[in-house]
Amino acid sequence: MIVLSAKIAHSGVTATEPFLARCTDNSELPRALAKKQFLVLHDNSPAPPGFLGYLSFGQDARGPVGSQLVSAPVTVSHLSEGDVIRINPAKSEIRVLYRRGSNQNYLLVTERCNNYCVMCSQPPKPANDDYIMDELFELIPLVDPNTVELGITGGEPTLLGERLFSFLRHIRCYLPRTAVHMLSNGRRFQESAFASAFAKAIPKDFMVGIPIYGDEANLHDFVVQAHGAFDETVLGILNLKRFGVRVEIRVVLQKGVVERLPEIAEFIRRNLLFVDRVALMGLETIGFARANIDQIWADPIDYGDQLKKAVVKLDSARIRTSIYNHQLCVLPKELWRFSVKSISDWKNEYLDACRVCTRLGDCGGVFSSSPFRLSRGIKPFLEPIHSFVDNRVVPVGVAEPLLSDGCLSGVPAGRGS
Repeated sequence: MIVLSAKIAHSGVTATEPFLARCTDNSELPRALAKKQFLVLHDNSPAPPGFLGYLSFGQDARGPVGSQLVSAPVTVSHLSEGDVIRINPAKSEIRVLYRRGSNQNYLLVTERCNNYCVMCSQPPKPANDDYIMDELFELIPLVDPNTVELGITGGEPTLLGERLFSFLRHIRCYLPRTAVHMLSNGRRFQESAFASAFAKAIPKDFMVGIPIYGDEANLHDFVVQAHGAFDETVLGILNLKRFGVRVEIRVVLQKGVVERLPEIAEFIRRNLLFVDRVALMGLETIGFARANIDQIWADPIDYGDQLKKAVVKLDSARIRTSIYNHQLCVLPKELWRFSVKSISDWKNEYLDACRVCTRLGDCGGVFSSSPFRLSRGIKPFLEPIHSFVDNRVVPVGVAEPLLSDGCLSGVPAGRGS
């Protein structure tokens, strides 16, 4: 698990409001570039003057006299060249907004939502949070233009309206080669004019992930706690595809939903055959999911047959299908090739019992946020790493391709799913 926020000690920080800064390891940057960046100090070498600030770890802040000095705990010492941080002097806090070396950077654009999902991992907040987008507009020019992929999540991004379109164009301008995956409940795309404007604003390599929780309205509307949401979501998907937007359907697996999983798969292959991908996702048991755990929890080893039937239906229809957020040991072996290591590295852990597992490198692990409700089927494999089929060595747990070949592989379940 990678820590993305921490308390700091600071000296000489002149700002009173939160501010963003790009990190660098290069102490020899030209002055014009140095004055816009924080120099990361990983050793006791002398720090040259001229940088916006100086960041050290596990020790008192140090640097040229009169400069902005920040001392952070070693938990965030992974910060390096090209990463972007947010420093809040008033709260003595540092937060990592972007990591150049990661393909798991996600941008929360709002905490507002028009669904109230029973398993929402990040419950919505109704307060105006336009300041989040203000910060993100500032962030994008600091992001490495060679970034492979970014995720957009919420809340419900479409509630931002025209400002979402502006933000997508902003990304397209500064990061023309970056693939973008956005989570949405899909409801607002029922408006043809909105869907059309959205399609014109998106970056070239783009996909939107939208949830379907039933093969009919009652189950889906119950899960999202919004009457009429099913019809709006399906119409939204139809509109997006009409305007050429790639769509991934996401199904978070929980009690009630898993009971109808083969029927949901049948609904998709009969009515939404043209979608670009289906992701069947394990539950992250935080937020509303934790509060409603007894009503929604389903152990993966108990719904293995339902999952297998659903995957067979989707795969036979040539719909690209993946299983997210599951450990290999709780899945039927026939489904291993569909399993993706999808849990983000900043909230991914492995149990102590799993350290001896020969398939550890292929397994997605568990959510560090959800240690209190795990499958009773989790156990280490002790046999060799490869399976032998027809005298051929066949690796298991093959990682997903990048979005340019289908979909962002590591986007979290989030509220939009």
